Amino acid sequence: MEYFVNIFTILNALLVISMIFLERKKPEIIISWTLLFVFLPIVGFFLYVLFGSGLSIKNRRMLRTKHFYDDKHKNFYREIEKGGDIISDKKASKLIHFNLINAKSVPTFGNKVEIFTNGLDKMSALTEDIKNAKHSINLEYYIFGDDFIGKPFMDLLCEKAKEGVKVKLIYDSVGCFGAPRRFFRRLKKAGGEVKEFFPPLFNIRLINLKMNYRDHRKIAVIDGKIGYTGGINIRKDHMGYHRRLKPWRDTHIRIEGQAVYALQNSFFNFCQFCMKKDIQSEDYVKEGFFPKMKSKGNVIAQIITSGPDDSKNKIKQAMIKMMCNAEKSIILQTPYFVPDENFMSALKQAIKSGVEVTVMIPKKPDKKIVYGASLSFAKEIVESGGKVFLYDGFLHSKVLIVDKTAMCIGTCNADYRSFSLNFEITAVLYQKEIIKEHLKDIKVDLEKSVKIDMLYFKKSPIYSKFGQVVFRLFAPLL
Repeated sequence: MEYFVNIFTILNALLVISMIFLERKKPEIIISWTLLFVFLPIVGFFLYVLFGSGLSIKNRRMLRTKHFYDDKHKNFYREIEKGGDIISDKKASKLIHFNLINAKSVPTFGNKVEIFTNGLDKMSALTEDIKNAKHSINLEYYIFGDDFIGKPFMDLLCEKAKEGVKVKLIYDSVGCFGAPRRFFRRLKKAGGEVKEFFPPLFNIRLINLKMNYRDHRKIAVIDGKIGYTGGINIRKDHMGYHRRLKPWRDTHIRIEGQAVYALQNSFFNFCQFCMKKDIQSEDYVKEGFFPKMKSKGNVIAQIITSGPDDSKNKIKQAMIKMMCNAEKSIILQTPYFVPDENFMSALKQAIKSGVEVTVMIPKKPDKKIVYGASLSFAKEIVESGGKVFLYDGFLHSKVLIVDKTAMCIGTCNADYRSFSLNFEITAVLYQKEIIKEHLKDIKVDLEKSVKIDMLYFKKSPIYSKFGQVVFRLFAPLL
């Protein structure tokens, strides 16, 4: 046994050297893996092979080629940039400019946005829009379940494909682990196009060396005119049917307007990568995927994407910029509160500047280890003078609201995984009326939540205190 331990100790040392000089991982991630190698050298090695190894050079090169912008979209962007001076709110204008420069996310005007706070309402609206689809249905989902929610939805997609509607679906290999491949082949046989993101080695799902990098996005674009994004997947638990995690609170949005172009663009970026071929942007325009649209409302929106293929962490930086600009209030809803140092520092600086900071996490966790680390960070917020609420149920919502000036709704959690490992998407909305409306939903959430203080942590069982300390050490790996 000692012989094997020594072998794996040497291998782990080589992995640490690789992390430092080849993969150039962040120091906190390297430290966390090193601790795991020290205490569990053999187990740590295999965990790193499965979850820690970086993207291959080939995959990184392929991911870089997925960035495409169709010509008409570019021209539309240029016209929008000229209209930037109509933004009267100076704080919103600064945020928009930052995201334009940092994330190349052009502001879109004339959008109509509807917010859903539960899965059944979202699925009802999405189903109706798909029934009415005439040209195309593009879906990209982290989780698509083969259950009483997913099956009828798949039946509808197959029906539309047989009618001649162009149906494309991208699903994540890890997120859809529980759904058999024959479930997705049904759509292929019906005439749809189906792609699995980062499929496993030899198509054996238990052998996936890229399982740490997941397509966590939820995107739906119908006829190029209606778009959806947010936290709600297509599975029964996201509809509130989980036996233990009740009530299930989530947030999703439906968009009509020019912001749908950006959702469509993001989808095709991934579509090209999954198909491993370069398609000319003009072809998508000719095929009608980017139709001309009139103004539908008065919401300004920016769509921002991020992933391990981009070191900027553009969504995280957008959220930090929002918090740094805050003058009165910050409200953050997230199921997993495991932020990195920069994100946590922005929150604490806001608190010290007199900003009212409210963080809301679930009272009923789905991942106990991650929840232990979340409570550790929550304690730090309370110690700094911020407010932390535990929602009496499972809170899966990913929302950030700052000063009634800007609101961020998407797929990105406030944790290391979403910031660095997952492919994510979020919509930043600028319009006081829609923010005020959603603040009413937040108020209802607060009424269903328990505010915790330092006494809560002092009274916590000894095993909970121990878990919070230990799990926080491995926060970058969760």
